Amino acid sequence: MTIIMKTKYILNAVTLFFFASLSYGQQETNFTFYRNNMNIINPAYAGADAQTLVSSSFKSQWTGVKDAPETQAVSFGTTTGQRLGLGLSVINDKTFVEKQTSVFVDFSYLVPINETVDLYLGVKAGGNFYDVNVTGLETYNVQTDPSLVNISRFNPNFGVGAYLKSEKWFASFSSPKILSTQRAKNEDGVATVASDRVHMYFSAGYDLDLNDVLILKPSTLLRYVNGAPVSADITSVLHYREQFGVGVAYRTDRALSTLASIQVSNWLDFGYAYEYSMRSELVDRARGSHEFFLKFNLTPKANKK
Repeated sequence: MTIIMKTKYILNAVTLFFFASLSYGQQETNFTFYRNNMNIINPAYAGADAQTLVSSSFKSQWTGVKDAPETQAVSFGTTTGQRLGLGLSVINDKTFVEKQTSVFVDFSYLVPINETVDLYLGVKAGGNFYDVNVTGLETYNVQTDPSLVNISRFNPNFGVGAYLKSEKWFASFSSPKILSTQRAKNEDGVATVASDRVHMYFSAGYDLDLNDVLILKPSTLLRYVNGAPVSADITSVLHYREQFGVGVAYRTDRALSTLASIQVSNWLDFGYAYEYSMRSELVDRARGSHEFFLKFNLTPKANKK
């Protein structure tokens, strides 16, 4: 390997680690299909549809960049029929030398407001398996950087949420990780330890019947964390008979997405989204991001609404 190639690799690695740290330090992973996999961020959503659902999202960011962020998320939710909902949510993130897997059990409780509006209150309990493996890094210096050490730990955590819904609209507020936890961070080219701060989410949406076959579903998701700008997704999806949908989404940290979904059968939904970042520091280095969504409806037919 020549000196030029070594230098190029180091610059690419530092650039990727810097932007990955910026993204993860300010926000958790952003999913375009947030409305379809809600109990990843809000435990109150578990069982709120009175169905047994398994939802999964797979996102590959900045294609064309080596070791770019990849995220897989799976959630399970069901109702016991006693106003209690149960769920499980698992999120796996991998970025450069950093890997973390969050595993949480979700509990929700139904509080009827009136004949058309229900309030669900939820709690998450679990934690995050966090690993940084710097074995493969080469600094090409005579002395080894003492800050480049492997990190492996489990950080317990819990979260809370509320989910208000009617037949045509919903509103959600949650904080899936209440406790601050430690992680690695790139600061001025030096690996340091930083604390993840509490994230808060607010989401709302409405189903607007345009005619007998077309339904417009606008929605938004706001993310807030202390020390970072508020990020908001603004999404609009046009559905045909609840069987096929196409839409667009805009994220205020300068990302534009197109998405489509189809109901393959009465137990399987499939979706795909392509996200393009308009941030100048990424336009020349990376192509867009791909996201796939699958939802399995395991509810017995006799109990489906």
